[in-house]
Amino acid sequence: MICSFSSLRNKEIVNVKTGIKIGYADDIEIDTNGSRIVSIIVYGKSRAFGIMGRDDDIVIKCSNIQLIGEDTILVSFDDDAKHVKNTEYRVDNL
Repeated sequence: MICSFSSLRNKEIVNVKTGIKIGYADDIEIDTNGSRIVSIIVYGKSRAFGIMGRDDDIVIKCSNIQLIGEDTILVSFDDDAKHVKNTEYRVDNL
């Protein structure tokens, strides 16, 4: 199946091991050397309407994806094995 990123963004991501709705695909990571998608990123939920920041992003590796259907993406990983994207802050041009 060929799927565009805009159609991926509209699919709900569900963990089949826990049955918990994770969210929707917000971003993807691409390996530019191998020309393949490495992972799907779900942004963390906002805290206090975004004033208090947001939770950590969840990075789902493609090896954890079980099925991409018409409405949902089924993934399989333990709840304690969530892949959290490392955030790096850089200050340039000071």
